[in-house]
Amino acid sequence: MNNADLIVRLLRNAGIARGFGIPSGNVLPLMEAMRSGGIDFVLTAHEGSAGFAADVSARVGKAPGLCIATLGPGATNLATGVGNAWLDRSPMIAITCTLNEAQLGRRLQMWIDHHTLFKPITKATLRLQRGSIVATLTEALQLAMSEPAGPVHLDLPEDVAVAEASEVIPARLEAPVATRKLTRADDASLDRAEARLRAARRPIAVIGSNAMRMHSPQSLLALIERHQLPFATTTMAKGMIDEDHPLSIGCIERARRKMQRSLLASADLIVGLGYDTIEVEYEAWVGRVPVLHVDIEAADVDGSVTLADQAIGVLDASIAHLASAPACHNTWTPADIGAHRTAFQAALRPAAPGFTPHAAIDAVRRVLPREGILTFDVGAHTHQIASQWTAHAPRSFLITNGWSSMGFGLPAAIAAKLERPDLPVVCLIGDGCFQMTCGEVAVLKRHRLAVPVVVLDDRWLSLIKVKQERRSLVHYGTELQEEAYREPPSHYFGVPAIGVRDSIALEEALRRALAADGPTVIEAVVDAAHYSETVYD
Repeated sequence: MNNADLIVRLLRNAGIARGFGIPSGNVLPLMEAMRSGGIDFVLTAHEGSAGFAADVSARVGKAPGLCIATLGPGATNLATGVGNAWLDRSPMIAITCTLNEAQLGRRLQMWIDHHTLFKPITKATLRLQRGSIVATLTEALQLAMSEPAGPVHLDLPEDVAVAEASEVIPARLEAPVATRKLTRADDASLDRAEARLRAARRPIAVIGSNAMRMHSPQSLLALIERHQLPFATTTMAKGMIDEDHPLSIGCIERARRKMQRSLLASADLIVGLGYDTIEVEYEAWVGRVPVLHVDIEAADVDGSVTLADQAIGVLDASIAHLASAPACHNTWTPADIGAHRTAFQAALRPAAPGFTPHAAIDAVRRVLPREGILTFDVGAHTHQIASQWTAHAPRSFLITNGWSSMGFGLPAAIAAKLERPDLPVVCLIGDGCFQMTCGEVAVLKRHRLAVPVVVLDDRWLSLIKVKQERRSLVHYGTELQEEAYREPPSHYFGVPAIGVRDSIALEEALRRALAADGPTVIEAVVDAAHYSETVYD
């Protein structure tokens, strides 16, 4: 056994079944160990996509994600996906395979200081060295899984990888556990939280992305129903409670945000449940309404926010405690909430000639089963999807909202389908995002993944176009295609491509694609004029 074999054995023991990346000569020893050691190597078209895929692998699965790159440009490309896991808080092991130990630090082709590169966007950056592989990798896995979760970078010199393993391996390798265990919120803070809930007459709960990592997310529903709390979510937390629930008021700070802000301003208490301000700071929307913050970390606020109280500690324990408290009563009525839901959803779908993005999104929602997974990308369509889409289950609605990088949607779909081959997965992205990552369509084909890739083709970087309009600027540098639309090519990398121009055709194409034995690209040509009306209002 060499050290690369030992690394793979330890990763496999942690539950990691696959790693994403692009090889080089330096990566080959680790790849060979993965081949013989039972961890699949998934070749991506770009290292950034490998990082995104590893992030989503951790979100959908039960183990840290794994991504691999070579030194220099491989590492800098990988950094985009690693940063995603850092701000969106996904456990990840990111390995860069580098020069021999004696060459590190010299002015040699491709070498840079990987530790300096990854330090700002990881929980730790460590070198794998002879004689301390087990200790270093165990530390990395424990750090990655400790709350708040995140990525850990490991640098692996090639001569260390191929050297004979010299360490004594325990007869029974225990699965790593988090080193830093959060403490429970103290009883006094939970008692005060209960008292705040009892005193409130118009409380609204807002569920945030830290709730995504709860071990028992069903306790969120128990809390909401116990106290009959109307609830909203941030973008990433959609689906933690089925949004068909009559107490759901939808997503905040996306399309038609002013309508949501107006309702939130009518509350007398905002209850932040697992609310991570990396998605959107309280200051952006809470106004003068007092905040009760229940999370794993203290609220990050400035002096403009009225922080009524907070309960900080293990989120599962805090939510379970509040869910078991005597029921509180408020003055919200089903008619209040129902009227808002109806008006909000209607406002998201303004009348317009032609095939609109909101019509395309509705068509996808009608076809994708309730338990299906949607992945999407960053742009104007993100705002529309986040507000408009009805999510029914945890981790079925996958987007980056901390790092917020274009290029996330397609690699996210690859990882989601590999982790959950039993569930239908659809990727819904803009044409700008597709241009960034269209090479990943070949990955879907190689792995025979029946993932429809629906491209909302409107010829513009629409979100930036809208921002130019808002600032009274000329449209410049945001047009993706000047010529009139034509049918897409018959295939991308051997993957069939279909053009649709209305909801009926999109639904029919999507049903066929979900039943196919591989991926399909569906180009939905839409008129996105209503983004100017819905995205920021």
